[in-house]
Amino acid sequence: MRLEHQLDRLAELGLPLAAGRTVDELLYSSPREEYESRPFDLVLFALGCAVEDEPWERWFCDRAWHFDTECVRGPGSYVAIARQLCRIAGLPDALSELRDHVDLGEEEAWIEYTANGRRNSWPIDVRDDWADLLVVGYLIDELEDGERRFHVQHNGQAMTLFFLDDDAAARLDALAGGQAISPFPG
Repeated sequence: MRLEHQLDRLAELGLPLAAGRTVDELLYSSPREEYESRPFDLVLFALGCAVEDEPWERWFCDRAWHFDTECVRGPGSYVAIARQLCRIAGLPDALSELRDHVDLGEEEAWIEYTANGRRNSWPIDVRDDWADLLVVGYLIDELEDGERRFHVQHNGQAMTLFFLDDDAAARLDALAGGQAISPFPG
């Protein structure tokens, strides 16, 4: 199936290419044959990624993020996760006054933020450089709006998160050949 047709189908489900992103940028990372030989496989992964060329931090899709759960390096790691979740939920300011503390050596970590006028603080379970998915789930709970939720497609130690309503997620799962696209944590 042609890459452009796959992208049209994904856009119908609420996963369009971000403004300014192009097919040529997708082809910079992988050849057309790889996208087209396994429809909806590689393109779903790519939608959650940033363009692999300067300028950096240009995401392919505003409602998807490829989340490598082995991403905790130190202070700022959970703030970065929270900002990505806000980005794909389309709520960039939903979690404000974000702060975290991550000390891998001492196995101490926490995150604080304000959501809906409430200040929240969560202890984080430190397991080397792996993200604490319970805390990620707390952040997700702050951002889901009832109709649209975070859905996940697992990929080994990583996952691609999509922000969709349940109907769109079910149709996406069918397009992807039943690859277990389900509500977070999946």
